[in-house]
Amino acid sequence: MNYMSNKKTTSEKIASLASQILHDNNASETARSLAGSALSQLNRGNQTGSKLEDIASKVLQSDKYNKETKELAGSVLSQSNKGR
Repeated sequence: MNYMSNKKTTSEKIASLASQILHDNNASETARSLAGSALSQLNRGNQTGSKLEDIASKVLQSDKYNKETKELAGSVLSQSNKGR
């Protein structure tokens, strides 16, 4: 099985959110990392790496992050390697 390619891509809604976060000087490093990952998966077969999978999972389990960061985390996790 080829785990290097991903048929899922980032939606336009998430891509727009990711772009806004990357342009926001007050956005957290975590939000920026998730935004970068989401954009790297826009119209490509890129797949979330294990380090970012861990970060996204922690974001979703925490009350510390806002709705937008959690949306990005969900998108990034949905494009992860299901075999990991």
